Amino acid sequence: MNPALPPEFSPADAAWMARAQALAEQAVGLTEPNPRVGCVITAADGTVLGEGHTQAAGQAHAEVMALRAAAAAGRDVRGATAYVTLEPCAHHGRTPPCCDALIAAGVGRVVVAAGDPNPLVNGQGLARLRAAGTTVVQASAPHVEACEALNIGFFHRMRTGRPWVRLKVAASLDGRTALDNGVSQWITGLDARRDGHAWRRRAGALLTGVGTVLADDPRLDVRLVPTPRQPLRAIVDARLDTPPSARLFEAEGPLVFYAAAPAPERVAALTAQGAEVILLPATAGRVDLAAVLADLARRPINELHVEAGPRLNGSLISADLVDECLVYLAPMLLGAGRGMAALPALTTLDGAWCYAFHDQTPIGADLRLRLRRRTRTPD
Repeated sequence: MNPALPPEFSPADAAWMARAQALAEQAVGLTEPNPRVGCVITAADGTVLGEGHTQAAGQAHAEVMALRAAAAAGRDVRGATAYVTLEPCAHHGRTPPCCDALIAAGVGRVVVAAGDPNPLVNGQGLARLRAAGTTVVQASAPHVEACEALNIGFFHRMRTGRPWVRLKVAASLDGRTALDNGVSQWITGLDARRDGHAWRRRAGALLTGVGTVLADDPRLDVRLVPTPRQPLRAIVDARLDTPPSARLFEAEGPLVFYAAAPAPERVAALTAQGAEVILLPATAGRVDLAAVLADLARRPINELHVEAGPRLNGSLISADLVDECLVYLAPMLLGAGRGMAALPALTTLDGAWCYAFHDQTPIGADLRLRLRRRTRTPD
C-alpha cells in the first residue's frame, strides 16, 4: 500500500473493518474468479447505512451491494465512511469501477485493508478516490493479512501467474491413505469429510488423476456442504483412459481433461459426454503439470484443490508446485498400505521437501493439519 496514506485508523475503524471481513467470508464459494470482498458503510454516529459482499462473477461487487442496501433503506451516504476489505476496483470489467460508484454517491471517507494486486487496479482505485477529494485511510496490518489470507489464491495468481495449489490428503497416523488392496473408505470420519468438502467449495477447480478415477470412480464435486456453484473439475489423464461411464459425468459443473496425444476416438468419446479435452506437452508419457497450472490460471482459477493418488501427489510435490498441504490424520495405524505421495528416494536429508505447520485443528475424532512449503535450513 502507499506509505503516504493517512494513518488515522481508530479502534472503531478496526471494529467496522472486522465486520466487513466477516461479510467477505460469506462470499466464499460464490465469487470465483473475483476476490471475496466485504463492505460496510457507516454514518458519523456509527449507524450502519448499508453493507454487502461481492456477488457471483458478472454481478455487483461489495461496494455496490452496500450502496444499494443504503438506497433501498432510504439512507443518505454523503459524507459517510465506507470500510472495504480490498481496494475498490478502477477498471471496467464485467461491472463498472467501484471507486467511481463511491465517488458518485458522495462517500467522504474510505477505509481499505489490502491493495488490489491486479495490474488493472494496483493503486489506481485509491488514487482516483483521493483525486476526487475522498479521504483514504489504510487499515492496520492484521486486517491486511486477513484479506490476503481469505483471497490467497487471487493474490497468488496475480503475483505468480498460477493458482494456489492446495493438496488434500486423508491418512492414518503412519501415513497410509489406503490399505494394500486399495480400500480407503473411510479412514477419516464424517466431520473431516465435510470439512474437506468445505475446502472443495472455496476452490475454483478440483484436480485429480486418472488413477484415482479408475480406482475410486469419484464424482469429484461438492456434496457434503451447501454451495451456490460447483467448481471446475480437472483430470490429468495422458491417454484418456477414463471411461465414458465414469461417475464424473453424473455430477454438475464443467469437466476438463488434460491429455497428451491420445487416440482421436477417446477424445470424441469424452467430448460427446460434455467434457473438454486439452492436449498438452508431455515427458515420458506424463502430462506437463506446469502447463496444466498455466491453463487453469488462464481460465482463471485462483485456488486449485488437489485430491489425487500418490503418483500425482508425488509429481506435484517433486515439481515444487504444491503451496499448501491439507492433511487429515485419523487416530489409527494401518501398517502396510499406500502412502501419501510417491517421491523419489533420497540419499541425504538435505533433499527433503520441507513444510511449516500453519495451523492444527481437531475435526471430530481426526486432526487437520495445514502446512506451507518452506526451504530447509541447516540446524
